[in-house]
Amino acid sequence: MTALFNVILIALELYTYVIIASAIFSWLYAFNIVNSSNQIINSIGRVLYNLTEPALRPIRRFMPDLGGIDISPIVLLLGIIFLRQIIIINILPMFSGF
Repeated sequence: MTALFNVILIALELYTYVIIASAIFSWLYAFNIVNSSNQIINSIGRVLYNLTEPALRPIRRFMPDLGGIDISPIVLLLGIIFLRQIIIINILPMFSGF
């Protein structure tokens, strides 16, 4: 059972990196640093968008309008950190006694 929770923790950590990469890519795209007409850059952007948007969309629905600032990735990262801490502190010790 501990192995299952370790896999979940690794998946959450990898998703954290995907969220950070998506936020950085969106900044690069917004400030026109990357060439949006390049097919590879466009493919990377679509992949990052498709990986993060299903988790960010419900958060954006409940967040107040802050103008041009989108803090939904920060809220999602805080939720992932909270979930990781619950698993590490509360759930894993119950199964490590075996």
